[in-house]
Amino acid sequence: MKKFVLLFILVLVASCDKQPKKRNDKPIITVTIEPQRYFCEALANGFFKVDCIVPHGSSPETYDPNPRQLINLEKSTIYLRIGYIGFEMQWMDKLISNAPHIEVFDTSQGINLIMEEGHQKTINHNINKVEPHLWCSPKNAYIIAKNTLDILCSFDRKHEKIYINRYDSLCKEITKTDSIIRIELRKTKADKAFAIYHPSLSYFARDYNLMQIPIENNGKEPSPSELANIIDRCRRNNVHIIFVQPEFDHHNAEIIAKQIGARIVPINPLNKQWDKEMITIAKELIHN
Repeated sequence: MKKFVLLFILVLVASCDKQPKKRNDKPIITVTIEPQRYFCEALANGFFKVDCIVPHGSSPETYDPNPRQLINLEKSTIYLRIGYIGFEMQWMDKLISNAPHIEVFDTSQGINLIMEEGHQKTINHNINKVEPHLWCSPKNAYIIAKNTLDILCSFDRKHEKIYINRYDSLCKEITKTDSIIRIELRKTKADKAFAIYHPSLSYFARDYNLMQIPIENNGKEPSPSELANIIDRCRRNNVHIIFVQPEFDHHNAEIIAKQIGARIVPINPLNKQWDKEMITIAKELIHN
């Protein structure tokens, strides 16, 4: 009901808005989450303005846009999806129905997807089961960057050579990030398993042959018996670190940490500084 009320407000406000709109010199690309800005601005800066619809500190799994955001979205030329995040699954059709002129592209095309139950399958399976945090992976970052390059070139052939040169530089940065992570994880005190409240590092774990032990179960708090099983699994796999995110409750992570003597470490997979965040996560896996 809340979503339909917001859409009604959007139509009402838009129809009443008689003020002349200022002309924007640059076409606008809207993205869903801040990490996308890292890739998109690296390529498009100076030629496109990049807006992000899910604000800092909000969860892209559950975020509902406000009426002003919906109105501002109409100014966009391009919308770049990250793929399968909850916001996109709930809102994309509604957003585009109100702004049919916007070209929508999925930057996850070509990524080897992980299903939420832990099995790698093809895109032909139920999209609601796809593990959506696919940007938390240098391997996937190359694909996101290439998809973004192709989209920009298709819209702006005039600056194609500049985009390609920037893409080459971006790939070097991704390679550098991957190399630093691998150096860190080869250290003798690097953990091979970690616990995490919200399982946002599935692709990171796959890239580097790590074990991710989630506390959350399909978006729900674990039951007492499930919590006991998680504690036992953490002990058996010598878990020393539990990752938490600011938008999620830390209570169960604190219980587990106390039981197994692990550190609780806050991370932010939604950080715009994608490269720094990936390296920080790797460095935190080095225990004393």
